[in-house]
Amino acid sequence: MTREMGAALRRIQLGSALSAFGLGFTVPYLYVYVAQVRDLGAGTAGVVLAAFAMAALAVLPFTGRAIDRRGPLPVLVVASVLASVGAAALGFASSVPTAVLSAVVLGAGTAVMQPALATMLVWCSSTATRTRAFATQFFLQNLGLGLGGLVGGQLVDVSRPASFTMLFLIEAVMFVVLGVVVTTVRMPRPASLGGTRPSDGSAAKGGLRALLSHRAMVQLCVLGFVLFFACYGQFESGLAAYGTEAAGIEPATLGFALAANTAVIVVAQFVVLRLVERRRRSRVIALVGLIWAFAWIVAGYAGLGHGSQTMATAAFISTYALFGLGEAMLSPTVAPLVADLAPESMVGQYNSAFALCKQLALAVGPAVGGPMGASLHGPYIVTFVLFSLGITWLALRLGRRLTPVQDQPSLAAVPSRVVAVSLPEGADGPVPAGNTASAASAPASAGH
Repeated sequence: MTREMGAALRRIQLGSALSAFGLGFTVPYLYVYVAQVRDLGAGTAGVVLAAFAMAALAVLPFTGRAIDRRGPLPVLVVASVLASVGAAALGFASSVPTAVLSAVVLGAGTAVMQPALATMLVWCSSTATRTRAFATQFFLQNLGLGLGGLVGGQLVDVSRPASFTMLFLIEAVMFVVLGVVVTTVRMPRPASLGGTRPSDGSAAKGGLRALLSHRAMVQLCVLGFVLFFACYGQFESGLAAYGTEAAGIEPATLGFALAANTAVIVVAQFVVLRLVERRRRSRVIALVGLIWAFAWIVAGYAGLGHGSQTMATAAFISTYALFGLGEAMLSPTVAPLVADLAPESMVGQYNSAFALCKQLALAVGPAVGGPMGASLHGPYIVTFVLFSLGITWLALRLGRRLTPVQDQPSLAAVPSRVVAVSLPEGADGPVPAGNTASAASAPASAGH
């Protein structure tokens, strides 16, 4: 990685961390703000939360093409401005229409940021450094969210709507800061990238067909959906409902559980990184499935066991901690794999497709897990133990579709931005990452 790429990478990660810090001010308190502080009711709060997800689902199908045609930087700047406007408007929203519309604008802006930031990380990293780049971003984002939540908790007062307005204004400012920081980034233009990014938009036109014909990417999207459905989609819905209804967990304890999750990620991220960056990605993801299956079994003990309330509480907090360990293992594996599977001209579309699968899982997860966690305690645990084991099976199956270097980038003899360029069915065999000249001039199919 060149000095220019390193400088750009550090600025991108700084901006990402600051925007996460801003999000942390409002995310834990959004439901309370809409339902109680603005006195719009629990139903409206649910609609506002749903508006975030629906806005993301609406914009992500078009985000990838915009990134690949215009570049990730201008797309990210527009998204940060949009998110800033939505956050500020939500801070002053006092009626149902304004609250929902503000949530739509904020949700659309934050959704577009994800693939744009991921694509910028790809452009500013090599095969040898990409794993660490994504792990560092995940670490900084979680640290920012945690610190923002802690500081925001000291500022809010349910009896003072102005205190919540201040939180949303701080969030809006942080989005503006993100936009300003990334405009100072000088994006590197490697030779392989410049030669494969057509300026006429021709690559984007057949993007969806090309993506769907890439079996390894389709399998990774299915795996990603299950990952987010079985973990993130349950944190604040099904698992929280199960904890309070089956395990007798106090609502305040849920905050400690989420704090334990964040603490494990922050403390373990770089220790885990050293352990996994020279191992096969598919095996690491498969191990995460086993860890999460054990986490669900521990949650089952918390709610269905016959121990004391102290033991149940400890087991429930441990469940969130085990999920955090799995998340720390996934951050240096899944997102870099999406980038390494993508053809150079479709990195934005691949990142957007994976982000869309994530949003679908986050929308479906609470809808399925919430009612089950609240009333069907035994079936709920069994269901998600099986989903976690399904992660292991899907990961091992995906491993058979990957080239050796895609599955284990440390095998690359020469650091290169190209791991294997993926095209639709009918292309030739995979191109090794070490042969950058061949990869740039004769892209081939991988993972079929």
